[in-house]
Amino acid sequence: MGPATKYLVIDKPFPLYRGERLPGLQLAWESWGKLNDKRDNAVLVMTGLSPGAHAASSAKDPEPGWWEEMIGPGKPIDTRRFFVICVNSLGSCKGSTGPASINPASGKPWRLKFPELAIEDIARGTRQVIEHLGIEKLHALIGPSMGGLTAMAWLKQYPQSTERLCLISTACSATPFAIAIRSLQREAIVTDRNFRDGAYTEDDWPEVGMRLARKLGMISYRSAGEWQQRFGRRRQDYFPATLFGMRFEIESYLETHARKFVGQFDPCCYLYLSRAMDNFDACDSDENLKALFDRSFTGHALVLGVASDILFPLNQQEELAKALEATGSEVSFQALPSVQGHDAFLVDFERFGPPIAEWLE
Repeated sequence: MGPATKYLVIDKPFPLYRGERLPGLQLAWESWGKLNDKRDNAVLVMTGLSPGAHAASSAKDPEPGWWEEMIGPGKPIDTRRFFVICVNSLGSCKGSTGPASINPASGKPWRLKFPELAIEDIARGTRQVIEHLGIEKLHALIGPSMGGLTAMAWLKQYPQSTERLCLISTACSATPFAIAIRSLQREAIVTDRNFRDGAYTEDDWPEVGMRLARKLGMISYRSAGEWQQRFGRRRQDYFPATLFGMRFEIESYLETHARKFVGQFDPCCYLYLSRAMDNFDACDSDENLKALFDRSFTGHALVLGVASDILFPLNQQEELAKALEATGSEVSFQALPSVQGHDAFLVDFERFGPPIAEWLE
């Protein structure tokens, strides 16, 4: 973790949504800007599955963050006005407690002995940091991708706790297609001969499974249209050709991303977070989406999506916007014309920046 990362340690049992409990937990978080005297200028940014708390660079840590173009002085989420917080998800391996952490009972990593994790637990973990900072109500809550699920789990458990809500390329629950992709990713990991029911070591990492899981992920994160433009049928000479592959540029692109991911993310953390995404349903304790928003949010909402997203298709964002509108909230819904699929919010800042800046005005 970078020098800007702070840690909140909770030394008492933490009950989980599905009934089990953790003996305690640690949460890694970072912040940008200053919290004002009224403590009413806080913007909380939830993360997708794999990013850590380092959403942007700072004087303490100049390394660019995963949302570098969005957070900072004069940027769409302007740190001259707002105190921006990002917390590494509970269950992740980037500073917060998760399956890769040491189980105090055994002195070894939790791995598959970690209790079942729900998106609601990630929201409640994040809430500990916000309470620790003495913030009673957020100015804005922003949730892209899995972070949108976490934002809805937050509202479900802490109604009327934010003035503004931004949901990006997300949904109230996963489609069968998204579940199918993630279940194949998990299968690739658990069937790797080095996985050994979670007893892998640094020397015998389930590398093949993680590479295949990442490639499947990349196929669902981007769009066929983008790849047609970028790669077409061009040949590659970056990696040695194999008997049945590695002839085309698209193959070397997937391989490069897969290799970067291996070793960066713990396999068990990936499995737990992925399953939590599949199991999440924003309405499991409310009659429907409108009922959830009726009791949990009154304010100015922004819902963004792109037509080229196959993982969280645009009709899912339309459903969120309609439910929010039905409650009488002020809602801006924008279908952005990006070719970059689900990952557009991480790369297409020209399109995503202006509506977010305007919504925060």
